[in-house]
Amino acid sequence: MSAPQEPTRSVEIERTYDAGADTPLPDWSTLPDVASVDAAQQRDLDARYFDTPALDLARAKVAIRRRTGGHDAGWHVKSSAPEGRHEWGWPIADDQLVVPDAVADAVANWASGPFVQIARIRNSRTAYLLRDADGGVVAEVVDDRVRASEAATGAERAWREWEVELGPAAPADPAWRATFFAAADALVTAAGGTVSASDSKLGRALGR
Repeated sequence: MSAPQEPTRSVEIERTYDAGADTPLPDWSTLPDVASVDAAQQRDLDARYFDTPALDLARAKVAIRRRTGGHDAGWHVKSSAPEGRHEWGWPIADDQLVVPDAVADAVANWASGPFVQIARIRNSRTAYLLRDADGGVVAEVVDDRVRASEAATGAERAWREWEVELGPAAPADPAWRATFFAAADALVTAAGGTVSASDSKLGRALGR
């Protein structure tokens, strides 16, 4: 099974927070350089994650995901890096739940197939764009209500989390980013949330 050989590439710089089911959203407009917050956008996401039966990719902090719903539906490879999370993306060519050759090639440094589904994560997402005074997107905030199932055990887990991801108008200056996320941490803590103890939705779906 094939897919286009050249993927889209991006780097996600974000912070994830745990929130209770009834925890009120903070006032994101108070974050540094945020002048306005767009109206909420609702997205229903359905993601299936693939790995070797021995979870070789998970140990390397790499993930293969096939997600539908939202503006970036497709096959994705995500890997951790010091500057953020790298993501490569390919469009979905058909409805088959088989890892495309191009995606398998992209993770060949970490694992070779066969790949099997290890988890399914369904997410009711409410997204907000945070804009600066010129209208540029400083960050996107998402309020996620997540339901996950682990394929190996059948375990079901549900939780709510918030993600704050820097946008194209966010300054690249590391000091600015540190100040911004420190302000986000304080804002979330004041609202009753906490910095997430898990480094990914997949990790949480697998009980890690």
